[in-house]
Amino acid sequence: MIYFLVVIHVIVCLFLIGVVLLQQGKSADLAGAFGGQGSQTAFGPRGAANLLTKLTTWSAILFMVVSISLTVLLARSSGEHSVLSGTPTQHTAPAKK
Repeated sequence: MIYFLVVIHVIVCLFLIGVVLLQQGKSADLAGAFGGQGSQTAFGPRGAANLLTKLTTWSAILFMVVSISLTVLLARSSGEHSVLSGTPTQHTAPAKK
């Protein structure tokens, strides 16, 4: 199950990178870069959500769900829950003056 989720995770990562790189930037013209009147709002003009925006949203949600699922499955599958659980400890008494 973990290997299947890792494969799905890699596919979703690559898809998310591709979809984000395909999107057109908001107010990416020269006037917007220098604070001109290219953008009327703080985060650029907001239009209707197109297909790339919806794909980005759903792939980001899927990325987060698969990441959390992998974290939970890997935590349950490992026997030891501490980094220092396998190291021997030495109890020494403090030096007397």
